[in-house]
Amino acid sequence: MNNHLGSWQIVHIPDKQPVPPGQQPTVSMFASVIDPKHANTIVRRLNQVAPLEGFRHVKRVQKKFLEGGKTQLSVLICLACDNDTQLDNVPSHVQELINLYQLSTSIVKVCKYAPMSKAEWEEQCKLWPTSYHPPTYNIDGITGFNEEDMQLVFKFMQFAVDLATSGKNRVVNAAVIVDPSVKQLIASACDQICAWKDKTSIDYSCFLKPESITSDSDSYRVAAHETVLSNGLSNELRQPYTGVSCLYPWRWTEKQQYSESSCYWHPLRHAAIVAIESSAARDRRLLPDLGNIRIKSFELDPMKASPTSSPAKRQRTICDNVDNESADNQIFHMALARPYLCTGYDIYLVWEPCPMCAMALVHQRIRRIFYAFPNPNAGALGSVHRLQGEKSLNHHYAVFRIVMPEEVLHRCKTDVAKTV
Repeated sequence: MNNHLGSWQIVHIPDKQPVPPGQQPTVSMFASVIDPKHANTIVRRLNQVAPLEGFRHVKRVQKKFLEGGKTQLSVLICLACDNDTQLDNVPSHVQELINLYQLSTSIVKVCKYAPMSKAEWEEQCKLWPTSYHPPTYNIDGITGFNEEDMQLVFKFMQFAVDLATSGKNRVVNAAVIVDPSVKQLIASACDQICAWKDKTSIDYSCFLKPESITSDSDSYRVAAHETVLSNGLSNELRQPYTGVSCLYPWRWTEKQQYSESSCYWHPLRHAAIVAIESSAARDRRLLPDLGNIRIKSFELDPMKASPTSSPAKRQRTICDNVDNESADNQIFHMALARPYLCTGYDIYLVWEPCPMCAMALVHQRIRRIFYAFPNPNAGALGSVHRLQGEKSLNHHYAVFRIVMPEEVLHRCKTDVAKTV
């Protein structure tokens, strides 16, 4: 690992915005001290007539230890309306239970949301006991990275940073898609721009072959792009990040972004989108087109055949299919080998993606997202929104930020300028 990578860190971005332990939102509930000998009956009945829907993290019973070794049990009865200390709106079944056991109700505060950390849980229990279940994921890295994994993550992020600063006149966003199962780069790209005068697209993507960088390759280089805007910005990074599409997703609406430039950023050709397209093109190039091939299934086990079929008919079917079995199996295995979109892949982005790019990565079934710098204007994975925590989506990825000094971009830009 390079010396300057020693200060880099990997931080998991949780699904929800962390709340300071002492500032967690609360709700009001009716509670009452109960006789311990009636505790089981009361709790069982309350769970029937007044279940705590939406408050599964809140424990129904609070146990306090009093002086002299005595204990006191209190039970949550039901949710209370705001600024309402009366039992007028309590359901009739709950009121009957209160009257039957002569409960003396009071208002208590309980935390509205389940704790996301042990510190939050400890703070919540000061109000009323709650349950804490540490989050579990089937994604490597949530609970930490080993040294080898960290070096690989930093290497691919360094590759993305080099790519983002490889243009002569601009710093852009860069995306690198990686297959972690084989530790190989699948696709890489940068933001694309269009010249305003002739509307021609200039591709700032990386043209390195995916096989040119692997976990075993410690030395790699991003080729400097030959295509340069004739009327571009100066080499000095006076406004180094104004060309990052995800930072300014609506800038394309301006007819001319820069007084010194006659180009604008394409509204759709953000780095992540271009990288996804590059990954799909790679799949089409390396894998055969099975779209028009119909994979047939044959019954090879006579014991699993239809009970209405005769043994002779089943045997004849098997014999007829023997010649085609090898070819069909080959086609079947080829279909299984074809990746489904970007399932299981990781993506490295220099800047946090905007909502459009983040949603595209959901549709592509990306497994993990790593980004280096937050996007305060339109960040969809921690800065402004947290798309990874949207429960209505049919796919969720894990999000990590690689904390690094901002000077890394300036240093890379200076190194590239010296070689041009």
